[in-house]
Amino acid sequence: MFEITLQETRVYREAKEEGRQEGLKLGLELGRQEGLKQALEEIRKKGREQAKRELIPRCLAYGISIEEVARILNLTIEQVEQVRLASEQESSTSI
Repeated sequence: MFEITLQETRVYREAKEEGRQEGLKLGLELGRQEGLKQALEEIRKKGREQAKRELIPRCLAYGISIEEVARILNLTIEQVEQVRLASEQESSTSI
């Protein structure tokens, strides 16, 4: 008599749309959480890098060698040297 498929019913279409909306909402929330997690990790990483840059001149002022500073802070000798030079230039221009 009536030939109607499940996909053609109003109930099915409404349920499908509701499921789609819930999926979008859940996806957005998970995306926000992941974005926040990544942003916090990036902030932490930059904070650690800044702390290392601030420690380099102090360590060198205490007579710790460039090699030892690099080893302690898990940096390359080149990175320590770059910060040292930048710090010296900054000191000479601020006098």
